[in-house]
Amino acid sequence: LPFRLVSIVVRTVTPSELPAWLDVLGTAFLSRNDTEAIATYVQTVWDLQRAWAAFDGSALVGTTRSWATELTIPGNTQLPASAIAAVAVLATHRRTGILRQMMAAEHAAARERGEALALLYSAEYSIYGRFGYGPGCQMATWTIETRRTQVRRQGSGSVEIVRPSAAVRDTMIAIHRAARLLQVGDIARRDDMWDRELGLRPTLWGDGWKGFVALHRDDAGTVDGFVRYHTESKWERMQPQGILTVDDFCTLTDDGYDHLWAFLINTDLVRTVTAPQRLVSERFPWLLTNARAASVTELNDSMWVKLLDAPRALAARAYERAGSLVIETVEDAGTDRESRTRVALDVGPDGATCVPTKRSPDLTIHAGALGAAYLGGTSLIHASLAEGADESREGALQEADALFRTGTPPWCSVFF
Repeated sequence: LPFRLVSIVVRTVTPSELPAWLDVLGTAFLSRNDTEAIATYVQTVWDLQRAWAAFDGSALVGTTRSWATELTIPGNTQLPASAIAAVAVLATHRRTGILRQMMAAEHAAARERGEALALLYSAEYSIYGRFGYGPGCQMATWTIETRRTQVRRQGSGSVEIVRPSAAVRDTMIAIHRAARLLQVGDIARRDDMWDRELGLRPTLWGDGWKGFVALHRDDAGTVDGFVRYHTESKWERMQPQGILTVDDFCTLTDDGYDHLWAFLINTDLVRTVTAPQRLVSERFPWLLTNARAASVTELNDSMWVKLLDAPRALAARAYERAGSLVIETVEDAGTDRESRTRVALDVGPDGATCVPTKRSPDLTIHAGALGAAYLGGTSLIHASLAEGADESREGALQEADALFRTGTPPWCSVFF
């Protein structure tokens, strides 16, 4: 009802309201779930002070929630961030400003908590740019036709297939905690994610995971990598055509990476290995005798980034070049106003400083463009095309583009 005038109240949800909250979420995402059972579970793992509900009178009509995480930024520094998920508005209340109210509430609360960044995955591309988010990472689905290639280099050490258990989970958590500190764009995961993804806790959303875990050990016997995967048995004319899907892959060493990929590609009865939500620039095609057997079959944006505290976020990351710019970002703060942030960024061999300023801007861009370029993998020039850029100093956009770029692309290992 696009022309309906509504008076919406946005506040955090109470435990007794969780079933209705979950029902709205499921309805908006076209699914039906056991909301009572899910509500009982999530109360044990969610911080309900971070779960927002929108009410039209007594009717719950919108949802969003967040959880505390930590993002690795260029220079392999970590900043506290808010990971936002479960954003939904009932179809009866779309285009009435409810989403804007919920996002404003979460952003204000995140700033009070001291979180410098907000992160999310966008269900539809056009939704979050107006709130100052930009697609800061990409993800690729790789498909490998195993009959068409062999592996040149297996890597040293050994691979062991293990049954999921609490001990295996803890080993995987330790590996990922170490690895994500070295991967720009990666985040800290919630502990309850691991239990669900390993099938250690019954899932209340759809079918549970039923698959396999393989660990890599170096020559000294230390575990330095893991892969979680599931398979589909398939036969045609008495010939195996099995499909192996990589669900999670994490290693601390090149040998571990090489050996685990060789293990996957050489698995008996498997003719296709598919790996969704992976880096666009993977190492493993170079390990194959026929790199054309591995191809990117899908390429998408993944995690979107918003700078909640621009001076802090810009000063904290590393830069590969020196430069000095006054940057102003513009964000649509409502139907009749906009929000502007202006900072002086100075980058040199000893690091970066970034402070609010009243100096004239060299460059004015949309906040979403800065969010897209922040992690170093997106061209600021490209990200500015949608909303435009205003150069008060000639060449400022090109200078800023070069300043934010990094040699290593960002990537997030977890979908949330």
